[in-house]
Amino acid sequence: MDTIASLFSFITTPVSWIIVQFHKVYGAIFGADSGWAWGLSIVSLVILIRICLIPLFVKQIKATRGMQALQPKMKAIQERYKNDKQRQSEEMMKLYKETGTNPLSSCLPILAQSPFFFALYHVLASIANGKTIGVINQPLLESARQAHIFGAPLAAKFMDSAEKVAALDASITNVRIVTAVMIVMMSLSQFYTQRQLMQKNVDLSVKTPFMQQQKMLMYIFPVIFAVMGINFPVGVLVYWLTTNVWTMGQQMYVINQNPTPGSKAQDQYLTRLLKHVSTHGDVKGRGKKKIVAAIVAKGPDRNDNERKFITALTKQGMAAQADGSVIKSSEATADSDAASGGVATKRQQPKRQTKSKRQTPPSKPSKK
Repeated sequence: MDTIASLFSFITTPVSWIIVQFHKVYGAIFGADSGWAWGLSIVSLVILIRICLIPLFVKQIKATRGMQALQPKMKAIQERYKNDKQRQSEEMMKLYKETGTNPLSSCLPILAQSPFFFALYHVLASIANGKTIGVINQPLLESARQAHIFGAPLAAKFMDSAEKVAALDASITNVRIVTAVMIVMMSLSQFYTQRQLMQKNVDLSVKTPFMQQQKMLMYIFPVIFAVMGINFPVGVLVYWLTTNVWTMGQQMYVINQNPTPGSKAQDQYLTRLLKHVSTHGDVKGRGKKKIVAAIVAKGPDRNDNERKFITALTKQGMAAQADGSVIKSSEATADSDAASGGVATKRQQPKRQTKSKRQTPPSKPSKK
């Protein structure tokens, strides 16, 4: 781990500097040696990093949805060139290029925050070993070593010996209880985040190996976090638990406001949108109008959720427009008539004949 951490040593100074700046603020409120001051400094570091990563998160969403949409085509390529791996790889790259999809984009947020994670681990490990690092000088080092969260020092680990924990002025029982609870919460939050994604925000009409992989990761990731967590200092557990909670909340917002087409979340969203239109008589909000406009633009390519939404609007006497607005069907007819010249053309119906005329055969012309 020291070898990996040393690779990110270039960022330990900025990370330690950010923590110290936040510590100055919280130290003035809770006390410089308080666990709350140091713990909230780590939480604030997470929030700052995740705010900076929002653009990458948006790219991740687009990349993930793009990969989901490409799964049928990718499966077809794999089956067509199953005996020619080189051609299969070439066709895959061609497909990515044509669609502008990058498989690595879905990993960008994790990759981007990895240096901060390892730098923080290195900082806390140095504090545990009584070594100054970055901008954390000797007085700050002593303050951080005295900081406890629910009786557990920030630099203590679940696997630490009783002697090492005692040197940090704590008991091994407190450390193991606090770390165990945080590891469980960290694993559960990871599991719930992935489960929420699989159950609500995946296009259920497309059955592909990608879905099976995501389902498998839903169970593997929490186990990985639990195993790795016993070797994480309390401060790193605070960091990782905070970032998991942030990811879970961020994903909830995206699922509720911009769900994946064809997913259960989209069905729920369009049901709420239909109630909104029924109440207000129109679509209120730029985001909602953008989604309605996208549905209208799809035309016959709409999925089941979108067709159900358009049908429900029609039954209520409304029609969705290309700009995302919704108007009454009578207004749409009037607009169509105005566009054709202002006069509605009526179909000429043939004159109705009487019963006697319908039964009398036509007279034949007389021969001269």
